[in-house]
Amino acid sequence: MRWLVGWSRAGSRPGVPAAPAVQPVGARLLWEDPDPLWAVGDWRPDEVRVVHAGPHPDGSRSHGPRPATAPPVARLAVLGRCGADDHQLRTGLLATRGGALRPLTAWPGSYTAVAQIGRRVTVTGDLAGARPVFHAAWAGGTAYATAALALADLVEAELDIGHLAALLACPDSPEALGDSTPYTGVRRVPPGHALVVRDGARDVTSYEPAASLVVAAPEPDADQAVEGVRDALVEAVRARFAAPRHAPNGFPRTPAPDPGPVPGMGPAFRRAARGGVAPGIGADLSGGSASATLALLAAGLPGAPGTPLGHGTSAGERLLVVTFNDLVADRGGAREAELERARALAADPRLHHVVVAAAEDALPYADLLDGPLTDEPSPALVTAARHRHRLAAGSADHFTGHGARQVLDAHPARLADLLLGRRRRHLLRPVSALARADGPGPTAIAGFSASVPFTVYRAARRLARTSYREGLEGAAARFLAPDFATAEHLTGAAGAVDASLAALTWCRPGPAARWLTGAALAEVSVRLQAAAVRPTGAAQRPGERRAAAALARHAADLRVLEQAAEIRGQRLHAPFLDNQVVRACRALPQALRVQPGARASVLRSVLAGAGIRELPPGWGAPTHAAHAAAARAGLRAYAALLLRLFDAPLLADAGLIEAGVVRDALQSAAEGAPLPLDGLAELVATEIWLRRLLARRGTCWTGPTAPRMRAVAGGVVPRPSL
Repeated sequence: MRWLVGWSRAGSRPGVPAAPAVQPVGARLLWEDPDPLWAVGDWRPDEVRVVHAGPHPDGSRSHGPRPATAPPVARLAVLGRCGADDHQLRTGLLATRGGALRPLTAWPGSYTAVAQIGRRVTVTGDLAGARPVFHAAWAGGTAYATAALALADLVEAELDIGHLAALLACPDSPEALGDSTPYTGVRRVPPGHALVVRDGARDVTSYEPAASLVVAAPEPDADQAVEGVRDALVEAVRARFAAPRHAPNGFPRTPAPDPGPVPGMGPAFRRAARGGVAPGIGADLSGGSASATLALLAAGLPGAPGTPLGHGTSAGERLLVVTFNDLVADRGGAREAELERARALAADPRLHHVVVAAAEDALPYADLLDGPLTDEPSPALVTAARHRHRLAAGSADHFTGHGARQVLDAHPARLADLLLGRRRRHLLRPVSALARADGPGPTAIAGFSASVPFTVYRAARRLARTSYREGLEGAAARFLAPDFATAEHLTGAAGAVDASLAALTWCRPGPAARWLTGAALAEVSVRLQAAAVRPTGAAQRPGERRAAAALARHAADLRVLEQAAEIRGQRLHAPFLDNQVVRACRALPQALRVQPGARASVLRSVLAGAGIRELPPGWGAPTHAAHAAAARAGLRAYAALLLRLFDAPLLADAGLIEAGVVRDALQSAAEGAPLPLDGLAELVATEIWLRRLLARRGTCWTGPTAPRMRAVAGGVVPRPSL
């Protein structure tokens, strides 16, 4: 796990205690007091860069004493993969000196930027939320980090039960979660915002203009918008290949030594000794059209794929592409068609294709009792072993298509945005496609399919006429309704029409909400009522707001997945979550975005613009059925373990669920009952996370005054392990 941490304290004043002598375990100092900054974890040499302006205009030193007559310090640290050279970094630093924040977020790649101008420290988050920033009040100032657990250790925080209730009840509604985290006193900087700390006092400010409900922006040109997406994706992929032009200050760029040919040491052993994965760059072909697009773009860039700095690879290496073939959750013809498309794509001579056969040990819910403690709970915990099995066959730098659906597809609530923009005619094709999406069935026989366009239109119009405050107050009231469980979640087998109708609202309950206790639902209702009366700045359209919330939830889940399925020496890259890609996708016209097959169409245009025009039949087909089948198979295979897990669950000790109710639901789902499997996965993941948190020993900090307590779960009694 890699993270950065620092703090800023007020100047010496009477009554302000001296700074505690603590530092993170295994940290490297980037710059010194009074506002120190550390990089913690196995950062690669080219992932940490520090530039100066003012006292050190040539960037020759990263830390050390400054002359007494030196002007105020101006320095910038960038951690992650950033495509800017040192000159561009200094230009951004100078812009920050004048108060501008957006230049720090406009470079290609995925990174966290920390700028210090005098005693003002600015830490930028990203637009998606894949690289979050956390902060907490500490020792008369503010501590900040990119890992919430580290700050929880520092301030000896207890568990925030209300946050867990909101996370289970409304996972994709930021209004219920606010800026809280699972740890009391540790706050999260929202996506698209930056943390600004001046002499210990903190402020959170937005660096991205919000879409307004009042001022309607002109519809952008579709062709230019697609070209912008293509350029942004190419730059995002290239940023993973390119190395910075200058060596990072204070971090000599020396690749890790290869163990070499030890007697009796086969290729697999040497590969594991290097970090468990093959050197070079690779990508997924089983993740759908998005990951395949990244693989083809990476293979088509000038130069040789798989030769980033510090990996010891040689020129001419082919890009490694991986197809995950699920042998347990049999999907019949769909699985064979997916393999055939992967083989056709991998026929490119610049690609080396590997098929990973997954058995029962790679199903969801496998290896639940083993795994690292992540910053927060997420459904990704139940699939971590499955992803680790796939990623182990990948490369040291592995491209994934995560986030493409959230940044390219139209959230159903965007239909209300079209009505607000007086573009009713653009609703015809999407609502007609919904009428055909579920195929023939009982509802179609009853004549429901003929009424779907009017039903969807009416729901979109209702949302367009509902204010943000009214929507949140209505959601808060629904959580208190006596028949909430049966009224909101009758079945887990809802089709595309039902899912779209449920999404046409300002705030909707999550799939796990039906199993929460009345006290937990009441806590969530209070949070929503408070959010309804809280000033929100510019009035956003419902579709824009709901789409941003869905993106933030997906990015948070991906971050947990990276922590839970982490393989030593490997980096996962999700270019669709990069700032410049998110901005380019947001510029796509609404009318284009809502059309059926829009994502596949945009990605085809992106590849065509990059010179790749021949794609196999069926490319871009959705694969939701595969994930549902795997989840059902995993639930059946590990039903006994899950039932034991909820014999005496910590969630029940915290007052969030009733153990018997959840056990019955797990048993019914394992037998094939149409229950929301996503909701059960969230409950299981949260229970596992709580057990790992209570079993944890040690702390992230060291020093004579380091906190002796770890982050604890107040109010939850530990249970014996299974």
